[in-house]
Amino acid sequence: MITELQTKKEIHLELIEKINSRVAVVGVIGLGYVGLPLAIEFCRSGFPVVGFDVDEEKVKLLRECKSYIKHIDSGRLLECKPLFRPVSDFSKLLEVDCILLCVPTPLNRHREPDLTYVINTTKTVSRYLRKGQLVVLESTTYPGTTEEIMKPILEESGLRAGEDFFLAYSPEREDPNNRSFTTSMIPKVVGGYSERCLEVAKTLYQNVVVKTVPVSSPRVAEATKLLENIYRAVNIALVNELKVLFDRMGIDIWEVIEAAKTKPFGFQAFYPGPGLGGHCIPIDPFYLTWKAREYGLNTRFIELAGEINTYMPYYVVEQVSQVLNRFRKTVNGSRILILGVAYKRDVDDQRESPALKIIQLLKGQGAEVTYNDPHVPVCRGHRHYPDIDMRSVDLTEEVLKTADLVLLVTDHSAYDYAFIERHASCIVDTRNAFARHGINSKKVFKA
Repeated sequence: MITELQTKKEIHLELIEKINSRVAVVGVIGLGYVGLPLAIEFCRSGFPVVGFDVDEEKVKLLRECKSYIKHIDSGRLLECKPLFRPVSDFSKLLEVDCILLCVPTPLNRHREPDLTYVINTTKTVSRYLRKGQLVVLESTTYPGTTEEIMKPILEESGLRAGEDFFLAYSPEREDPNNRSFTTSMIPKVVGGYSERCLEVAKTLYQNVVVKTVPVSSPRVAEATKLLENIYRAVNIALVNELKVLFDRMGIDIWEVIEAAKTKPFGFQAFYPGPGLGGHCIPIDPFYLTWKAREYGLNTRFIELAGEINTYMPYYVVEQVSQVLNRFRKTVNGSRILILGVAYKRDVDDQRESPALKIIQLLKGQGAEVTYNDPHVPVCRGHRHYPDIDMRSVDLTEEVLKTADLVLLVTDHSAYDYAFIERHASCIVDTRNAFARHGINSKKVFKA
């Protein structure tokens, strides 16, 4: 137990010693696509972990070692059972030494940062904060959030950051279902409020990840995460714009990219698609756009990229309409089967999936829309698409034959592309999946 007689230096060194000896208890708040893999990784490294979530059903499943995330096998939870304690009682924060916040940071309906989850969670942490604890935000946000928003709330406890407790920012870099780069294999950027904050946070993460990358402040770490995702968003927007142009010129963008990437330097391949999905790339750039206004600047590249990527679902629906016209049909009244509503291949994550916008647009034009996704049995409960309430249909010969058009949005590897091509009368492929599987058919139209 830490007493008032101990110096601040002793508090700092005591926590580092607890971390290095694996007796420090790690608390992970938010057991979703970021928090749950992180909690598992700490358990695998020998740390006792308390997982916090407001969703009682999630907590119940985790206590039973049942995973609710498709790409996380329940066997991994079973291995963690001796060290992992999922709870919904946040008073247990008093029992942990390191608190990691992995909560959502969405945009509101005006496409401005919504820090509700961060603020409310920080208030809860402040209520139970004690001397000697480390608090780290992992959620993607704009530069300044850790120091301008979190720090004052935490200090309402009467404790001081850098003296009584330690504060840092370390952005999540999770890529769901990426078997080449799991949580422990991805270097961790860490920015501390003070030198001691940085040292404590760096010590924690270097016990579980391949490498830590210390930076001079939380603001630099926050900006690093935004740069990573803005880089991707801008380059994807570039190839999406070129796709629309090359289509009109009768040039196959996919063939162009394959040729261009043979250059051994100065080029990195990005690929077009039906729009951006996931919690990062469609959202994070707008956090910096919003913050830039405080400094009297317009982030024109970011905003233009956002416009192009936001337009892609509309472009896909335009292509669907044009293909149906070839068969003397209209979108209104046509039976359209969508393949894949997850935002990326082989995951069950539907957050910001372009499929949702495409479904909304097609239904708005009078189409009868059904979908199949081997990873998403039910599609509903989406913040911006409350009217979508659908169930995945079985991908049978009859279902394919009765569809006027099959629209591939997400190229899951579970799909039998030869079977789909054989029985569908008309296919629009937004991912070049059929060509990649060696299927060049007059039935398949690229979009």
